[in-house]
Amino acid sequence: MTVATVLDAVRKLVDILLVWLVLYYILKSLRKNVKMVLLFKGIIYLIVLKLVSHFFNLTTIDYLLNYVIEWGILALIVIFQPEIRNVLEQLGRSQLLGRHKVLTVDEREKVVYEIVTAMDAMRKTRTGALIVIERDNSLNDYIEKSKKIYADISSELLVTIFFPNNPLHDGGLIIQGDKITSARAVFPTSDSVKISKRLGTRHRAALGISELTDCISLVVSEETGRLSCAIGGELHYNLSIDELKLLLLNELKPKKSVLIDEDEEEEESANEEER
Repeated sequence: MTVATVLDAVRKLVDILLVWLVLYYILKSLRKNVKMVLLFKGIIYLIVLKLVSHFFNLTTIDYLLNYVIEWGILALIVIFQPEIRNVLEQLGRSQLLGRHKVLTVDEREKVVYEIVTAMDAMRKTRTGALIVIERDNSLNDYIEKSKKIYADISSELLVTIFFPNNPLHDGGLIIQGDKITSARAVFPTSDSVKISKRLGTRHRAALGISELTDCISLVVSEETGRLSCAIGGELHYNLSIDELKLLLLNELKPKKSVLIDEDEEEEESANEEER
């Protein structure tokens, strides 16, 4: 076995791995995009029908399918241009390691405690708030257009930022890891017909950014004081403080695919048993 043979084998292996990596991220981005899922199902049906018509020598069907395949790709690009653009934007925002994954157990619990304490206080005074926690998908596009803060998370600071007379209370607040990165961020609103018409712009913005990224969006209703959380395009409405705390602790855990130090894993298990 020569060096050239080894290098050629390595090159082919890297080529295959890159293809699978691209497919993985595309499928991951499409998983919760209903329109794109339906599009891919339609493409699969056409491919199956093409194979069947070719196998059984169905001349007319095969002839028509050739035209559909030839011009259908261009038509699909035009029709589904917004969805394709969103998928490419998601791929561009992706990070191999989300900031929350490098937080220790104590840091994660402190972040959750400060956020929950602040939301409980704002719930009682019916202070409207929108807090967005970054995970794997970068929110830098929205941070760049907002007011930079970069401060340690504390319940007092969160409550102060959303105080009605504070110039930073409009828009959303972005958290990266254990830092408040920016305030007055503007997010796209959701066009989903599933969301109640009684809910306002704040809830639609929380749902909208959760449809585009894998962030966690938290909302305090200004009208009712109720707490909500949007994840993956789904809005969990009217949560209790305990429900919100458990949801955040669960969602901010490192994914199983990421290796965790044994000491940290044992510490986390012990803390959960104590709770």
